[in-house]
Amino acid sequence: MEPDWLTLGQAAKYLGVAQSTIRKWSDLGRVPAFYTPGGHRRYRRGDLDAFLERSGPARSRSGPRVLVVDDDPSVREYVRASLELEGYVVSEAGGAEEGMRVIEREPPDLILLDVMMPNVDGWELLRRIHEQHGAGTIPVLMFSGTVNAAGEAASRGAQGFMRKPFDPDELVAQAKQMVPV
Repeated sequence: MEPDWLTLGQAAKYLGVAQSTIRKWSDLGRVPAFYTPGGHRRYRRGDLDAFLERSGPARSRSGPRVLVVDDDPSVREYVRASLELEGYVVSEAGGAEEGMRVIEREPPDLILLDVMMPNVDGWELLRRIHEQHGAGTIPVLMFSGTVNAAGEAASRGAQGFMRKPFDPDELVAQAKQMVPV
């Protein structure tokens, strides 16, 4: 018999999302959670099933595919949680080389790309994407902490730019404008 209460990791696996996503959903009250005396979250299987029924198409894993390329795992997790809440299917890459492998395996509908990364920066990855897939074929939203990068992003063929740190609502709005859910 399967347990009625699931840990955060088990619940995330059950729903097919990242732990950060279910954590955010429970923080927003979309998925009920019980907190143990030690502060750990527990999820009742029945509540998760009810959430799946309510979520319908947003849970189908057939939404637009987004690739987030950033060397900072916390930024990738933050972006993933924000976009998965809206119905996007998100994959991550910690650098340009990994990003290219993901793109070659299954080209995404949208790429969110950090400018400043070690080894191969976002500008070089953007150039490679355009070279291999054609400029504008896969929309690219660049982000950076540098103000002057916005103009450079446009001149290099990116379809959008956001300055870090960014507001999650603004990020989602830009993603929806570029690739609607």
